[in-house]
Amino acid sequence: MKKVLSILTLSIISLFSIRATAQSAIRNIVIVHGAFTDGSGWQKVHDILKARGYKVTIAAPPNTGLDEDIAATNRAISQQDGPVILVGHSYGGAIITIAGNNPKVAGLVYVAAFLPDDGETLGKVVMSFADQRTAAGALPPDSTGFIRYDPAKYHADFCADLPQATADFMADSQMPVAASVFGYVFKDPAWRSKPSWQIITTEDHALPTGLQKIMGKRATTHITEIKSSHSVFISHAKEVADVIETAANGASK
Repeated sequence: MKKVLSILTLSIISLFSIRATAQSAIRNIVIVHGAFTDGSGWQKVHDILKARGYKVTIAAPPNTGLDEDIAATNRAISQQDGPVILVGHSYGGAIITIAGNNPKVAGLVYVAAFLPDDGETLGKVVMSFADQRTAAGALPPDSTGFIRYDPAKYHADFCADLPQATADFMADSQMPVAASVFGYVFKDPAWRSKPSWQIITTEDHALPTGLQKIMGKRATTHITEIKSSHSVFISHAKEVADVIETAANGASK
């Protein structure tokens, strides 16, 4: 009888342990697009993660200024029913660096992205790097203070590993970004207090690989390198989804 009770007790303990583990697993993913793109390019990553059982939300920052873009991201985070893995591409990395301080955010994933530090501006980050190719195709601000990327350079710079027709559509549907974002002074970057993962793109002509490595090294992130253009989330969707899932599992521990 004692043996039966012991076995039953162990079974109950194991069951509660399994349930506790399942409850602590992170299932919410919020993805933030960058400048000169929108959220539609994340469909492949979205579909892969959804098929794996994750709840995926594509945030829609308007690119009208960092305060507004952070607020839009926080609205997406507030809709989640538990802890969140926050993903940012390119300029989206700047957004998640502040929005990542939201208490619901358990981990950050930087995808070919900016990782600004305390007291920096994006303008300073770009100009301090020896290779000045960063977003070289960005056009001067227009009369409303917004910057677009030169459509003639979009394919070569942003997505050289995608078909020309895809690049043409992306260039024509790009979201301009407020020039003011390059003067925003960052404070209390979330990657200093929360676990972070980084995807470095080694064939990137928009955000140079060397600059990505410098930012990643100081942030002590878990780094994955992918031979890809800046639009790695489209050309290597599975690999990007794998890193996001690794982050969800790692931040759950």
